[in-house]
Amino acid sequence: MTDADKFLYVDRNMVNNPLAQADWATKKLVWVPSDRLGFEAGSVKEERGDECVVELADSGKKVKVNKDDIQKMNPPKFSKVEDMAELTCLNEASVLHNLKERYYSGLIYTYSGLFCVVINPYKNLPIYSEEIVEMYKGKKRHEMPPHIYAITDTAYRSMMQDREDQSILCTGESGAGKTENTKKVIQYLAHVASSHKTKKDQGELEKQLLQANPILEAFGNAKTVKNDNSSRFGKFIRINFDVNGYIVGANIETYLLEKSRAIRQAKDERTFHLFYYMLSGAGDKLRSEICLEGYSSYKFLSNGNLTIPGQQDKDLFVETMDAMKIMSIPEDEQIGMLKVVSSVLQLGNMSFKKERHSDQASMPDDTAAQKVCHLMGMNVTDFTRAILSPRIKVGRDYVQKAQTQEQAEFAVEALAKATYERMFRWLVMRINKALDKTKRQGASFIGILDIAGFEIFELNSFEQMCINYTNEKLQQLFNHTMFILEQEEYQREGIEWSFIDFGLDLQPCIDLIEKPASPPGILALLDEECWFPKATDKSFVEKVLQEQGTHPKFHKPKKLKDEADFCIMHYAGKVDYKADEWLMKNMDPLNDNVASLLNQSTDKFVSELWKDVDRIVGLDKVAGMSEMPGAFKTRKGMFRTVGQLYKEQLSKLMATLRNTNPNFVRCIIPNHEKKAGKLDPHLVLDQLRCNGVLEGIRICRQGFPNRIVFQEFRQRYEILTPNSIPKGFMDGKQACVLMIKTLELDPNLYRIGQSKVFFRAGVLAHLEEERDMKITDVIISFQAWCRGYVARKAFARRQQQLTAMKVIQRNCAAYLKLRNWQWWRLFTKVKPLLQVSRQEEEMQAKDDELVKIKEKQQYAEVQLQEMEGKQKQLNAEKVALQEQLQAETELCAEAEEMRARLSAKKQELEEILHDLEARVEEEEERATHLQGEKKKMQQNITDLEQQLDEEEAARQRLQLEKVTVEAKMKKVEEDVMVLDDQNNKLMKEKKLMEERISEFTTNLAEEEEKSKSLQKLKNKHEAMITDLEDRLRREEKQRQELEKNRRKQDGDSAELHDQIAELQAQIAELRAQLAKKEEELQAALARIEEEAAQKNLAQKKIREMEAQLSELSEDLELERVARTKAEKHRRDLGEELEALKTELEDTLDSTAAQQELRSKRETEVTHLKKALDDEAKVHEQQVVEMRQKHGQAFDDLNEQLEQAKRNKVSVEKTKQALESERNELAIELQTLMQGKGESEHRRKKAEGQVTELQVKHAESERQRLELAERVAKMQAELENVNTVLSDVEGKSIKAYKDCSAVESQLQDTHELLQEETRQKLSLNTRLRQLEDEQNGLREQLEEEEEAKKNVEKQFFTLQAQLADMKKKMEMEVGSLENAEEGKKRFQRDLEGVSQRLEERNAAFEKLDKTKTRVQQELDDLLVDQDHLRQIVSNLEKKQKKFDQMLAEEKTISCRFAEERDRAEAEAREKETRALALTRQLETLMDVKDEMDRANKLLRAEMEDLVSSKDDVGKSVHELEKSKRGMEQQLEEMKTQLEELEDELQATEDAKLRLEVNMQAMKAQYDRDLAGRDEMGEEKKRQLIKQVREMEMELEDERKQRSVAVAARKKLELDLKELEAAIDMANKNRDEALKQLKKLQAQMKELLRELEDTRQSRDEILAQAKENEKKVKSMEAEMIQMSEELAAAERVKRQAQQERDELQDEINNQAGKNALIAEEKRRLEARIAQLEEELEEEQCNTELVNDRLKRALLQTDQMNVELTAERSTSQRLEGARAQLERQNKELKLKLQELEGTVKSKYKASITALEAKIAQLEEQLDIETRERQVSSKLVRRTEKKLKEVVLQVDDERRNTEQYKDQSDKLNSRMKQLKRQLEESEEEAQRANANRRKLQRELEDATESADAMNREVSTLKSKLRRGDLPFTMRRIVSRAGIESDEESEPKSETPEPKAE
Repeated sequence: MTDADKFLYVDRNMVNNPLAQADWATKKLVWVPSDRLGFEAGSVKEERGDECVVELADSGKKVKVNKDDIQKMNPPKFSKVEDMAELTCLNEASVLHNLKERYYSGLIYTYSGLFCVVINPYKNLPIYSEEIVEMYKGKKRHEMPPHIYAITDTAYRSMMQDREDQSILCTGESGAGKTENTKKVIQYLAHVASSHKTKKDQGELEKQLLQANPILEAFGNAKTVKNDNSSRFGKFIRINFDVNGYIVGANIETYLLEKSRAIRQAKDERTFHLFYYMLSGAGDKLRSEICLEGYSSYKFLSNGNLTIPGQQDKDLFVETMDAMKIMSIPEDEQIGMLKVVSSVLQLGNMSFKKERHSDQASMPDDTAAQKVCHLMGMNVTDFTRAILSPRIKVGRDYVQKAQTQEQAEFAVEALAKATYERMFRWLVMRINKALDKTKRQGASFIGILDIAGFEIFELNSFEQMCINYTNEKLQQLFNHTMFILEQEEYQREGIEWSFIDFGLDLQPCIDLIEKPASPPGILALLDEECWFPKATDKSFVEKVLQEQGTHPKFHKPKKLKDEADFCIMHYAGKVDYKADEWLMKNMDPLNDNVASLLNQSTDKFVSELWKDVDRIVGLDKVAGMSEMPGAFKTRKGMFRTVGQLYKEQLSKLMATLRNTNPNFVRCIIPNHEKKAGKLDPHLVLDQLRCNGVLEGIRICRQGFPNRIVFQEFRQRYEILTPNSIPKGFMDGKQACVLMIKTLELDPNLYRIGQSKVFFRAGVLAHLEEERDMKITDVIISFQAWCRGYVARKAFARRQQQLTAMKVIQRNCAAYLKLRNWQWWRLFTKVKPLLQVSRQEEEMQAKDDELVKIKEKQQYAEVQLQEMEGKQKQLNAEKVALQEQLQAETELCAEAEEMRARLSAKKQELEEILHDLEARVEEEEERATHLQGEKKKMQQNITDLEQQLDEEEAARQRLQLEKVTVEAKMKKVEEDVMVLDDQNNKLMKEKKLMEERISEFTTNLAEEEEKSKSLQKLKNKHEAMITDLEDRLRREEKQRQELEKNRRKQDGDSAELHDQIAELQAQIAELRAQLAKKEEELQAALARIEEEAAQKNLAQKKIREMEAQLSELSEDLELERVARTKAEKHRRDLGEELEALKTELEDTLDSTAAQQELRSKRETEVTHLKKALDDEAKVHEQQVVEMRQKHGQAFDDLNEQLEQAKRNKVSVEKTKQALESERNELAIELQTLMQGKGESEHRRKKAEGQVTELQVKHAESERQRLELAERVAKMQAELENVNTVLSDVEGKSIKAYKDCSAVESQLQDTHELLQEETRQKLSLNTRLRQLEDEQNGLREQLEEEEEAKKNVEKQFFTLQAQLADMKKKMEMEVGSLENAEEGKKRFQRDLEGVSQRLEERNAAFEKLDKTKTRVQQELDDLLVDQDHLRQIVSNLEKKQKKFDQMLAEEKTISCRFAEERDRAEAEAREKETRALALTRQLETLMDVKDEMDRANKLLRAEMEDLVSSKDDVGKSVHELEKSKRGMEQQLEEMKTQLEELEDELQATEDAKLRLEVNMQAMKAQYDRDLAGRDEMGEEKKRQLIKQVREMEMELEDERKQRSVAVAARKKLELDLKELEAAIDMANKNRDEALKQLKKLQAQMKELLRELEDTRQSRDEILAQAKENEKKVKSMEAEMIQMSEELAAAERVKRQAQQERDELQDEINNQAGKNALIAEEKRRLEARIAQLEEELEEEQCNTELVNDRLKRALLQTDQMNVELTAERSTSQRLEGARAQLERQNKELKLKLQELEGTVKSKYKASITALEAKIAQLEEQLDIETRERQVSSKLVRRTEKKLKEVVLQVDDERRNTEQYKDQSDKLNSRMKQLKRQLEESEEEAQRANANRRKLQRELEDATESADAMNREVSTLKSKLRRGDLPFTMRRIVSRAGIESDEESEPKSETPEPKAE
């Protein structure tokens, strides 16, 4: 697989993993929502109604999830699928997972139906070369992996085949890769559709097409925060092709250039690239020609010379100029463009100042203006005049209007933006002209749309709405296109389907934006507002709300009005828009004076840019919007807004796209850090939503997204319907119909077409589950059958062995019976004696025997020849054995190759380890990224502090506004004085009317009666005033109590400060200790490194010793081979000896030479035996010495290792102590942060209550003021009956206006609506009564005009009363003014409090987030702890199994050794018996030889005698005597010979028995050897299997170690964050102290004011005694309320204390978790040690595999070692049993501890929940009671208002007192609350501190106990480590031979499969 193929093709071997398939089927895997990863995999454990319990796959944590939130998981066969439309479970989680898996595998392109989703890789991939282009050329989309080339080639081929225009739509966020993919499309088309076939011959048009992009990027791209080369405009590139498919031209259209970037840029962003290219790359001549300066001298370059890494602006300037040359742009036009760019920069340097005595702007320095005019060919004076005082048309005349500084700067900026935009449009037009100059006719085209995707920002303005509007239209096009294709597919397949046009779903939102009328859309309303002179952004928003308020896609924003004006529901979500400067942006106004100057410029290029001056919006139109009503008139309808132009452009674009066949490319940005290989799930999900991918999936779900061909469906799922399809051929469709019928699927879930079966989403996943279950059942039954067959075969073999053993036993028993039977012995002895009676016949027989013996001798010679032949045959067999030996060496070589493969596998594992280390580095980079985020958060904190400072400045500004308002009040007072003068004039006029009033004397009597009634009302109100004074008295008592509490709180706060100081000192000491501990840790780490180096040296020595040992063992093997050869030689000699013995027995007359030869051979055999025995003894001594040396070296190394382990344990102890201290500090910090959060929460509640009370007070004051105004008006009407009637009517109109304003305000306050309506009704009734009274008075005045003169005296008295009333009214006006000022102050305070409330809420939310994050990390650590416990338990089980197997191996070896000893003893006994018999045989043979010699002598003598018979003539008598003597001798000799033959026969029988026994022993030994070989092979296989399992476990351990390292780094980061939070808490504490001091100062001021009010109170007390009775009842109610409030507060404090205690317990649990994590690290170190030992074991197993067959021959030398090993193994068994018992006890203790902690935690949680519910109920009761009390307060306030209206004399004092008392009450309440909160915080802090100390002591004690237990365990483990290494040498052959046997330890474990 090439480098490019890795980034294109999926590795299906990884995907088609049967283990993953089985895991998915058994665990019911689903997707669960996750805040961190978007979605996490989990398995459903149980279902409880609407909820499910899901166990997360990664952490093992169980979570309760709502069923609606769970999303199904696809089967593993759909992993990394190329087209996500094929997914059987189409949901957000599956789409995200598929994209993530492909992205991490380097696959950035993925299909999703019609979409091609591209994720930015942030690195260069080798998939865009010419070879890749050729690979995709002419291929169908499904034949190749996803790629932008595949999309492009599909578009090109369909254009050529169907002659239909094509379009490719690239959308996405900034930085997602839209421009790069557009480049790749153009590159592919230029390569494929070029008329010149080679790259060298590439035509000019193709070059220009490729070079157009760099020019557009230089002028239209810029660096943003997200992207270093971001396109700040949209473009539609239209490439035209002729009939043959060659490129004949191109055209580019642009949309929405971000021209504001030319004048200002955000932080860390650049303006358009060309500015920097020009300033870096222009030569000296060009710089002087276009007046260039340095970077720092231009104001429009906000960030100066900001460079892009890896980009040289100078080189890119040269490339851009070369591209312009290729585009055939002449040099003068290039210079003209650069001049325009330079003039744009110079426009920013123009500075204006405000003149002293007027607002008019002036230009003190006109150097920049001169440069601009020089570059643009204008007159300087005309230009400056046009800027500073332009001519504006007013009516028919032109007027010069002076501009302010702001207007002049706005005009210059608008000019710069317009100039750059026009130049950019001209450049695009010029490029189009160059690309369209070919004469060939274009037959069709491919359009490439590169436009910004749908984005949702915090502040969305006009440009963003245009972009979202565009994407709404594009998504509508996609929906329409997609379901048209679906419809065609369904029609082709003949499926029943009702067509749904999903494009209509988006129509309401599009109508909301673009609809021209009935009702008009947003753009139409914006254009309409642009025509109105006095229109503003606010009026536009109001009109939009009025017209579109009821539209389903239109909403009012939930944010504040300052942040958003209206909200639109787009397909991707809800977007809030802020309509700031929309009218200006839509009109885009310009200074038409400057525009006309530019039109008349001497520079042709500039005048060409400004030729359409008639179409611009002039300054007179903008000025007319605010000043001149008739000035805003367009010129002949030429004026067009930006919205209209963009709408027209978009409609043209959509018309073009609708006429094409669209192809959709969606670009996605994986992260904002521009890092390769990192993917932010939430960011990708938001983009999928915005890009419409999820919308496409929603549409896909409506239909049948999963389709499968008939053949594939039958092949895959026929196993589910085994008997449904008959045998023989059947059509695929019919077979599928039968299968679906038997599957009993719902007809709505599938459709059967002509060639495919269509399924709804999720059906294939269900079928996959059933298929997996079926396959597992089949496999299980197959395995059962196989096991049964194997077992039966083994049973039959055992039966055969049993019968054979019975036969052998029977024969052996028969032989043993006959051997000891006396009759048999007698028979054998008597049998030779039966022939004694027949001597002569015997002699004859002897002669015959002699002849036969000769024949036998001849036969023996023949046999000797045969034996020689046999010897040759044996030599041949020897050669064959040598060949077999060579084969064995080849097997050894194969084993060596196997070892090499294992080493290769080890290298692969090392590569995996390197990958894991790389992943660890990535995690470290992530940690650095988190550190960066932390810095950002700190930056946000500083920004918030700056905002606080700004708010302080705003408060000061409000103070200044207060001063101005007071000045205005003074002016109002002056106006009142003027009104008084007018009133005096009216009084004079009234004097003239006195004559008429005298007639009204009768009416005056009635007026007197009314005055009496008023007097009664006055008495009532005085009684009410006394009640109020009683209340005042009580409040004074409460104030005194508050004063006492305050003093107490001051003392407590002082104590708190002392405690805080002590805590800070303790923290400083702890930090110093921590620094010391870190130094000690460093020293300990250095020691550990030295010890590691020593350990490495020791390991090297061990390896050298092992090498020596291996050499010695090889020598030993050679000697053993030599010994086997000698033994073979000895056996051959023995066989020859036995042959010779048989010959000797057969041929008694053989020569003495043969006897000598035999004796020589026997002596040689004995010598050889002795030599062999000596050599064996010497060799055994050497082996024993070598083993002793090796054991000593190994002991030394083990001692060194133990010393290193001891040092490591001490270092770990110090590390534990340090980490425990760090955890304690973290716990203290958490408690402090919690206390702070609670105090802030309480303070916010108090502030909320204050604001509510202030709102109520303000509303009551407003109502009182309105009533007072109306009463004053009615009294004025009474005074000015006829003359002031018109004035009264005007005032009544004003009153009605005020009433309407009050009603609008009342609508905003929903809570007090009913009461206010009641008050309004009462006021209206009273007004009507007063109006009735007025009418009655008028009638009385008309009737009594005649009696006017009689009532003059009474009139004078009334006049005096009216004067008094006026004075009282003036006093009331003053009090009203004071109330207004107080109201404003309250509003300002309320705003400040609300701002602080929002800040505190934000801080509280952050704390909540950190709390949840810490909780999640705690849960993860707990899960990791459980996982580690499982791993440790598994390792312990494996250790036990290993020990059991070792013990069994030892028992087996002992048994074999005993059998061998017995066999050797029997062999030695038989050898001794054989030697004794041979000696007897030799003596008998010697006797026989002597007898033979005597016999021969006697025969010779006898022959002599016979011969000398005739000669000598002896007597017959003598001869007969001698004959008889000879016969007697002969008989004696015969008897002796017969006895010798009997003895020889007995020896031969014994020899035969010995040979039989030897052969049986040899056969038994061979069988044992073969059995051992088989057992060794089995053990070898099991060892290999165990090695593989251990390698898998090793990989898991490494992964877990990497996870633990990441968790540790994360915890370190959290520690740093907590330290930063401590610093912040200290700062906040200092700020709180400052605020406390401020409050104390305010308290002192309040005390002063109280002293002042006390004097006035003493005067009022005398009158207030009468009302005490009424007030007492209210007092009792208030006391009851306060008691209930105090009780609620106490309950609340108790709940908070309990919550704090629970939090402390959680913190303690976190500390315990930290200790567990340390234990985990120690276990990991132990695991690492075990891994090293495991590697050594692997090496040893390789050696064992090589020497397995030879090792069985070494049992003789191993006897001594076995005895030693037995003793050590027994000792080890005892130690291991003791360790296991201790381990069990520890486990039980740990389980008990966990159970107690969990039960305690659950009980505390349930108690807390119950208390929270009680508190909530109490809170509801309190809120109800508070509402009742507020109603009572409102009623009393109503009574107070009536008193204020009708009491005249005492109003001023009561009003002042009331205001002061309200202020004092509110301040006292605030202080009281703050003091209570501080007291509670102090108590809580003390309680927490004490509790922390207690828990710290408990934790330290438990930690010491655990450390002691761990140290004892480690010491015991160390004592058991040394024999384990010795144990390894004994028997490595069968570590897992009896893995399925039951272990013999005390704690039985389950069988390992």
